[in-house]
Amino acid sequence: MTGRVVVVGTPIGNLADLAPRAAAALASADVVACEDTRRTGRLLAHLELRAPELVRLDEHTEGDLAGRLVGRAAAGEVVAVVSDAGMPGLSDPGGRVVATAAASGVVVEVVPGPFAGAVAAVASALLDPSGRFVFEGFLPRKGEARAARLAEVAGERRAVVLYEAPHRVARTLEDLVAAAGPDRPVALCRELTKLHEEVWRGTLGEAVAYVEARPPRGEYVVVLGPAPPDGGPSDDEVRAALDRERGRGATGRDAAARVAAELGVAPNRVKRLLHPPGPPT
Repeated sequence: MTGRVVVVGTPIGNLADLAPRAAAALASADVVACEDTRRTGRLLAHLELRAPELVRLDEHTEGDLAGRLVGRAAAGEVVAVVSDAGMPGLSDPGGRVVATAAASGVVVEVVPGPFAGAVAAVASALLDPSGRFVFEGFLPRKGEARAARLAEVAGERRAVVLYEAPHRVARTLEDLVAAAGPDRPVALCRELTKLHEEVWRGTLGEAVAYVEARPPRGEYVVVLGPAPPDGGPSDDEVRAALDRERGRGATGRDAAARVAAELGVAPNRVKRLLHPPGPPT
């Protein structure tokens, strides 16, 4: 059989969701690259499969291992790639292996599986009739990158799916309130497909209070409702805010980032107003 890289989607909680084709892919693999060898070992034991060689593939090791794993596939082996839950490459390791394989001409096969972002988006009841949404994954932790991304999320006209750890979800909700306002609809999803699955729906302001009253447990999927089609600050209001920040001594870059986060407008729009194009020559 021709060597290849097989990306295998695994259950996000309920092991009954593992597809027969996924089980067959794991059974035929020469090596399984996984985030946590213990967790994947338990999954293989559940399937009553002989554990092949397991290699730890996480955010710290993927850069070094991608070339070696693809080399083994090029030599004729079947390399399966799994994450702890869901689809590898979607806010999980696996993307570098796929990119390296594609660049090397090695066959890449994807076995579909559960995706928490899509499950939460549907359960949120916040999608428009077209079913469109934006998968954002994890926000940057801090700094200008976080402020800029929050502003983009706040101005998005489609529902936005975010991932967040339990110890950071309260801060993220507070930042979303600052960027999008307390009245924006939101859904908080946790323990999806598990026994204690929970989908809470309300506004961002209510979500902050909800999380404060109930210590978060488990990974969260936050689905933010789309920005309203009308309203928002005018160009003159954005320019006035930029002038205030520049008057306080902020650089143009810092002023743009702060105004984008404060007013919930796209960073590109703020930059355009900060540096308007000159007259045609």
